[in-house]
Amino acid sequence: MKKPAVLLTSLAAAFAATLLATPVLADDFPSAISVSGEATISAAPDLAQIDAGVANDAKTAKEASDANNAAMNKVLAALKGAGLAEKDYQTSRLSLQPQYGQNKSTGATPVVGFRASNRVTVKIRDVTKVAGIIDTLVSAGANDIGNISFEVTQASKLLDSAREQAVADARRKADVYAKATGVTLGAPLSISEGSAPVPLFKGRMTAAPMAAGGAAVAPGEETLSVTVNVNWAIKAKEQ
Repeated sequence: MKKPAVLLTSLAAAFAATLLATPVLADDFPSAISVSGEATISAAPDLAQIDAGVANDAKTAKEASDANNAAMNKVLAALKGAGLAEKDYQTSRLSLQPQYGQNKSTGATPVVGFRASNRVTVKIRDVTKVAGIIDTLVSAGANDIGNISFEVTQASKLLDSAREQAVADARRKADVYAKATGVTLGAPLSISEGSAPVPLFKGRMTAAPMAAGGAAVAPGEETLSVTVNVNWAIKAKEQ
């Protein structure tokens, strides 16, 4: 009746001996130095975007709407006359809102009129014409202009050189760590871009303002940044 116990004990001892005899392969878990590299590049913007609109007040909703439509038609005609393609200006917002007054004696807030507004977003593919387009909008009757922004449309292509610089920066950092720890740097095990490159200091005013009539505009530069994460294989230095 004791033989099964002896057999189980023997099997357990054999299994434990097998585990102890199995080597741990260091190559299965390669050592590495993980660093991030960064680089930036500056470029002049080649696209500008302006948000402009017209607003009209009247006693009735129809009067306000009719006046607003007439005003916006003048603005659109002016943009077309300035040489902009129709695909480069688009209505972005329409609104018709009642305007309220206040009766101080009763506290009532009756409707005293209406305000109609119409906004258009304009893309300008030659940034040297921004000031002139603003003057065109104002002259045509646009009474609300804002949200002027600049961008680099080929940012990804321009960032390719920055990506090379970022990898070189990562290699420089890895070399410092390898030297400090007495190991040799090998080939990269993995490379990944930290996040989508984004412009920094958008529309930074570094260029001389362009003036045309009453408008002064400085397109400046876009500073684009890229970060890469690199894992470098390492090995002990040969004696």
